[in-house]
Amino acid sequence: MSIINRRQFMNQAATTAGLVSFGATRLAGVSANHKLNIAAIGVGGMGAGNIEKSSNENIVALCDVDFKRGAQTFNRHPKARRFKDFRVMFDKMEKEIDAVIIATPDHTHAVATMEAMRRGKHVYTQKPLTHSIGEARQLTEAARRYGVETQMGNQGHSSNGARQTVEWIQAGVIGEVREVHCWSDRPLRGTRFEKKLYWPQGMAKRPLGQQSIPDTLNWDLWLGPAPYRDYHADYVPFNWRGWWDFGTGALGDMGCHIIDHPYWALKLGYPESVEASSTHVHAETAPLASLVTYQFPAREELPPVRLIWYDGGIKPPRPEELEPEDDWPVDGVLYVGERGKIMHKSHGGKPTLLPLSRMDGFQRPDETLPRVKGSHEQNWIDACKGMGAACSHFDYSGPLTEVVLLGNLAIRTEGHLLWDGPNMRVTNNEVANQWVQRAYRTGWKL
Repeated sequence: MSIINRRQFMNQAATTAGLVSFGATRLAGVSANHKLNIAAIGVGGMGAGNIEKSSNENIVALCDVDFKRGAQTFNRHPKARRFKDFRVMFDKMEKEIDAVIIATPDHTHAVATMEAMRRGKHVYTQKPLTHSIGEARQLTEAARRYGVETQMGNQGHSSNGARQTVEWIQAGVIGEVREVHCWSDRPLRGTRFEKKLYWPQGMAKRPLGQQSIPDTLNWDLWLGPAPYRDYHADYVPFNWRGWWDFGTGALGDMGCHIIDHPYWALKLGYPESVEASSTHVHAETAPLASLVTYQFPAREELPPVRLIWYDGGIKPPRPEELEPEDDWPVDGVLYVGERGKIMHKSHGGKPTLLPLSRMDGFQRPDETLPRVKGSHEQNWIDACKGMGAACSHFDYSGPLTEVVLLGNLAIRTEGHLLWDGPNMRVTNNEVANQWVQRAYRTGWKL
C-alpha cells in the first residue's frame, strides 16, 4: 500500500471517529526507511537543487516546459519519466506518485500545488507560496482539507539561526519589540561599489520585436494561467521575476526569507494597515526600489509592531551601535527593542546583539525550539513519513505569504491601505482589491 493510500485510509478513519484536529490524521507506523515516490514540476534552477536534496528517495517523474532547461536534471535521473504538462503527468502517473516538488515561476505555483493536493499528494512548493494573496489562503485551506504534508521553500526557516532569533526575542533579551526593519538589495546584486541588476524591474513597456519560440520550450504551458503575450527571451528562463504577470518583484522574491523571522518571533499575524513609496510604478513591472510599512496591532500580551521593508538598495539608517569597520549586510533584519537591538542576515543568519561587544560573555537563552535535522527538503520528507509536521507547513507559510504579498498591493496603488485580514479585503481602496485574487486565462483553474 502506498503512503498516499495509507494517508487516505487514515483520513477516512479519523473522519469516522469524529477526529477534527489538524494533527489527528498524521500517519503513524510508517517506516522511516520507506522511500517516497517523488515527482517534480520545474526541474531547472531552484528545482534542480530541491530534487538533489531529495534524491535519497525515488525520483519517479520530472516535468518541465523546457526540456533544454531541465536537461541536466533529466540526465541525473534517467529512470524518471519526463513530461511538459503536469496535468498529463498526474493523469498518467497519479497512482505512482506520493509527493511533489513545485519549483516553477511564481505565477504557476498555485495551480500546480492545488492539483497535486487535490490528488492527495504531499507538496513542497518554492517561495513565495503563491502569486496572489487569495491563492495563498486557498492553498492553506486545501492543505487542511486534503490532509497532506506541506512545506514552502523558504529554507532559512529550518536554520539554527532562525531558531536562535525566535528564542532570544521571545525570552525578552532586548525587551519589548515595537519596531523591525527588513531589507534586501534585490533586484540589485554585486559588491558595495559595483551593483548590477540581478533581474530587470522598473520597465514601463514590454520588450519590442517578435522572436521565435525555442523548439524545446512550450510557451503556452510556460504562460499557464497568466494572460497571453508573445514570447521574448527577456522573460525566460530567469527574468520573469520583475514582471507582474509572472513574478512578485523583490518583495515577493525575498520577503518570505527575510520577513519570515520577525513574523515568527513576534507572532505578527495580519497587519491592520500597509503603505508604500517607491520609484516609478508601472503596470507591467515592479519598481526598481520600494519602501513598505506594515502596522501590526497588539497581539495577546505583545505590543503593536511597525515593520518596515526596504529593497532595491534602500536600507534603514545604519545603527549607531555599529562601528565603522562592522559589517552592515546587504540584506537582513534589525529588531529595535526597549533594551537593545538584534541584527541578523537573511535566510536565518546568526543573530547578534548590538553593539557587537554585547556578545562578549552573553548568556544565551535556553533552547526551546527543536532543531531541524538535515535539509529543509529532508524536514518535509520526514513529515511525509509521519514524523511530525514540516516546519514551514502551509498553516504557517500561507499566512506569511499573504502578509508579504500585501505589500505589493500597497506598491501598486501607491497608497495607505487598511486591511481586513480574515476577509482578505482592503477596506478603504477598492482598486487594490483587484489584485487580491488574480483572474486565470481560459483553460486554467485553481
